[in-house]
Amino acid sequence: MIATRLMLSAFALGFDHMIESRYGGAGALALFLIGAGIKARNANCTSIGAVLLILLMTQA
Repeated sequence: MIATRLMLSAFALGFDHMIESRYGGAGALALFLIGAGIKARNANCTSIGAVLLILLMTQA
């Protein structure tokens, strides 16, 4: 159980670092909106973050 949580946390931090280094502050903002939306169970916030992240990925 603890090993699974540790591995998921490491994956999340690695993914966050990859997005932030590739897409800058806008990528970090998109991940923040997705995370905050999931935590608060707010579909609007999650959707805005997902759309922003997809827009950043399609520009490259």
